[in-house]
Amino acid sequence: MNRAKRIFHVKRRFRRGLIEIIIWQVPTPVPPAEHPYKYRMVYIVNGERVVGYDNERGKGDHRHPRGSEFPYPFSDPQQLIDDFMADVEEADSDE
Repeated sequence: MNRAKRIFHVKRRFRRGLIEIIIWQVPTPVPPAEHPYKYRMVYIVNGERVVGYDNERGKGDHRHPRGSEFPYPFSDPQQLIDDFMADVEEADSDE
């Protein structure tokens, strides 16, 4: 039986809030994505999501900067983390 394999996980305080990043490698893509990864990333400040990235079934890859939602052009896990952290840095500098 093939199962999802967690390939990256970090949860730690970051500046004014908390960051959690989880990436799994999955045996089959999560539709409509075509890549073999499932992920959830969030930056929370004072109990509110400031930045989020995820790829839920039916919605595909997308990001949530400051309460909005936009499609995300996934390429690979490292770029995903880099893009998430860039959005976190931008959101944190806005405050």
